[in-house]
This record gives sequence, structure tokens and C-alpha cells, in this order.
Amino acid sequence: MLTISQLASYAGVTVRAVRHYHAKGLLPEPERDHSGYRRYDAHAVVELIRIRTLAGAGVPLARVRELLAAGEEEFNAAVADIDRRLRAEIRQRQRHRERIAQLAAGDSLALPPEAVAYLDRLRELGLPELMIEGERDAWILVAAQLPEHMSFYMKVKQQQLDDPATLQLYRDLAAMIDWEADDPRVAAVGDRLVALIEADAEGWENHDEVMPDELAQLLDSVFLDSVPTARRLLERLEERGWRGWTKLERIQPT
Repeated sequence: MLTISQLASYAGVTVRAVRHYHAKGLLPEPERDHSGYRRYDAHAVVELIRIRTLAGAGVPLARVRELLAAGEEEFNAAVADIDRRLRAEIRQRQRHRERIAQLAAGDSLALPPEAVAYLDRLRELGLPELMIEGERDAWILVAAQLPEHMSFYMKVKQQQLDDPATLQLYRDLAAMIDWEADDPRVAAVGDRLVALIEADAEGWENHDEVMPDELAQLLDSVFLDSVPTARRLLERLEERGWRGWTKLERIQPT
């Protein structure tokens, strides 16, 4: 005859688990002997192992009692049903793992490969992470609305990075992140930007109506909210005859 500790040890569970199964009515609780201890026999060990095995396989305790009392045919049918449920849970957990892997992938979570490559190139060029994060968030918005146009946009951005003058403008814009709103250097950056635009006005001016105005305004607001000098830069562009940021248009100089 075994004590509760010995029973738990034989079945590979804790004493607390044995008491829990008693409370749930899964394992009969024997009478106490003359010393006041409960004693268990081999049958109790077998029953406890069966309970442990079913519970360990994911069978709800509410069904364990039913299965322990089931006939062979009923038991096999119930096990097959449990197996189907477990396989469905495994598929769901696999999808969760894939989602976690996407989260760990960083930029590729919500961006196509060409956009990830563009952001990686910005990092290779030594541009600050704060600027790259702003670019990433902006392109996530674009990719969500215009996924079929991302390949074209990224091709244009990569071509811009091949131009030394445009690359220097990127560095100027990165430096501007830390400037005060009224920094006098903004005018010079604006002038360099206008020079680039007017050197290739057809390439810079956006005649494409694919991007909705609402999206362009949202992207402009991200720039205005995150860069203190952004408003002054856009004012400088208007002074020189250009309006907008995401979608540039030619206007009369102010």
C-alpha cells in the first residue's frame, strides 16, 4: 500500500495534482487507515497514470472522467475527435509562430522586399535611424493603400540615391531633424532642393493621379509633425514656386 507521496512518485505527478484529481472526482479517495493516512493500491497507480496521460494529451478534465468510463469503441471515437482538435490547435499555433517570425523580421512585417532593400540601403549610407523609421512608417502607409505601385516607387527612390546631389539632400534632411523650427539654414536646404527639382522637373513633379490626395496629405502631416523645420522648408518651396511634399506641384512663386 502506498502513501499519497509514493503514489504521486509512481505516476510521475505532484501530490497537489493527486489532490486536484480527488477534488474533481477523477480519482477515488480511499479511506484513512488506523494511523490516519490514506493508502493507495496498484489500481490507483494505474488509474492515476491514465488520468495523467489523458490530461497531458490535452484532454479537458471534464472529459477525462467520461473517457475513463467509456467502452473501447466510444473511447477510440473520442480519441479520434481529440486528435482532430489537437491537429487544428497545432495548425493555429504554427500560424502564430509564423506571425511571431514576421514580427521578428522587423521592416519586412508590413513592407515588400524592395522597400526593405531601400531602407537597408539608407542604413548602409549611414543615415540616422530616426529618419529611416520615418521613411519606414510612411512607406507602410503607401504599401497598405497602393501595394501594386510599390515596385515603381522603390525603383525611383533607389535611382535618387544613385545621384550624389540627391544623396546630399537626404543627408541635409537627416540633419534638419535636430534643428530648431526657425533655423536659418533651412532656406539653403530649400534652395538646394528647388535646384534639384528644376534640374529634372518632369521627374520630380508628380502628375500621377494614382496616389489619393488624402494619402498624400496624411504623409505630409507625418513629415510636418515629426520635423520641427518641416513647415519652414515647405514655405521656402512655395517661395520658390513649388507646393507640397509627397505630391509636388508647380505654382507661382510667392
